[in-house]
Amino acid sequence: MSAPLHFMTVSELAKGIAARTVSPVELTKALIARVAALDGMTHAFIEVTADLALAQAKKAEDEVMAGISRGPLHGVPVGLKDIIDLKGVRTTAHSHQLIDNWATDDAFVTQKLKAAGAVILGKLATHEFAMGGPSFDLPFPPARNPWNLAHFTGGSSSGSGAAVAAGFVPAALGTDTGGSIRLPAAFCGLVGMKPTYGLVSRRGVLPLSQSLDHIGPMTWTVEDNALLMKVLAGHDRLDPASADRPDPTPEALLGAGVKGLRVGYIPSLGAQADATNEVQSAVAGVATTLADLGATVEEVTLPPLADFAACGMMILLSEAFAIHEPNIQARPELYGEILRDRLLLAGLIDASDYVQALRMRTELVAAVAKTMSRFDIIVCAATATPTPVITEIPKFGLFSKPPLTIPFNVTGMPSLTMCCGFSASGLPLSVQIAGHAFGEATIYRAAQAYEAATAWRARRPALEAAAPMSLAAE
Repeated sequence: MSAPLHFMTVSELAKGIAARTVSPVELTKALIARVAALDGMTHAFIEVTADLALAQAKKAEDEVMAGISRGPLHGVPVGLKDIIDLKGVRTTAHSHQLIDNWATDDAFVTQKLKAAGAVILGKLATHEFAMGGPSFDLPFPPARNPWNLAHFTGGSSSGSGAAVAAGFVPAALGTDTGGSIRLPAAFCGLVGMKPTYGLVSRRGVLPLSQSLDHIGPMTWTVEDNALLMKVLAGHDRLDPASADRPDPTPEALLGAGVKGLRVGYIPSLGAQADATNEVQSAVAGVATTLADLGATVEEVTLPPLADFAACGMMILLSEAFAIHEPNIQARPELYGEILRDRLLLAGLIDASDYVQALRMRTELVAAVAKTMSRFDIIVCAATATPTPVITEIPKFGLFSKPPLTIPFNVTGMPSLTMCCGFSASGLPLSVQIAGHAFGEATIYRAAQAYEAATAWRARRPALEAAAPMSLAAE
């Protein structure tokens, strides 16, 4: 094994654990020690569940020694965004509102991870209720980017992005309502998948916007992401939005290459967001590489980004306010300033606005479906810039600069972001690959082919060399 233990991938760890050359107990101890030594800089974790993790690691190790295999996550540490329930542990949503909210049961995805033998290392930082941040007036500081500690990790699965990039866990779960898996993955140089709406149950996960919320994995490699998705996906009869389909096989097309794939390339999406030349060039390079590997690439367009943003944000704000209305009226002082002001703005939306947004959503879904009928996947920028400085994120930036990820929350289509280069200052650049509903396997197929043809996965943040930070904002 050439990589340090903390930078080994899920796939590498799975092989080592199965061959008994990697001990789940020693791996877990090493990662707990790494978090203790370095997370004072990144603030990725809200709570390290050391006792639970070591007990799970010991159980996994005993099972492996007895010849029992639960699959590729057996004995592998994973982190949970702190809106996902873990029985007996607080789910705080990074908020004073839920500072003493102890989970009485596991979320459905947590149950799936436990059944697969994964080791739950702890709860990870988020934006308040997955919407308000980065904030400096909450019970815990916001997560920082391991590539440069002065910079943003993306929201709202911020701790998940920081934890995987920093080598604290090889995989983490996030949630995505407007881009909150894919944006941290993009800014932290990871692979992040927002699956098809309904593919992964949201039971036991604090909601933000029920018709836009998704749960998915964040990992270092495409293969690892597909392995996580295989475990997470599946029907849950207790989640009314859960898709009742045969068990998916997202890993089925790994290694198949892209020869014959039809790829729609959308440079206009990045252009509408004033994407930098570095970003546009990196994404164009992805399209070129896929063509060189045998795919048929054609430049196409989607409806304007502004239409997706107006529709998606109207739905998100309306549904979020419906969830938080009792608390914003009774205990507004327990929200951080950013989320409180965003919710107060949402309270000005009336029913007709929401209904019109739902109507517009139907039109946008139909327009994208028409475009997608000619392609297997579409490729576009994931962000307009590299990660910005964390203290320079505007309170209402979601509205002035809509995320390039929002179209695929509106449509419910699966969408993945992954590293496609680095800026001149050494910050990750990222591409977005979207596909047909329940077409995760094809997205992973194309993403892995691109990953294998490039050298980006060999580059890791040098967190150990970073100077300790003491910022007035904290």
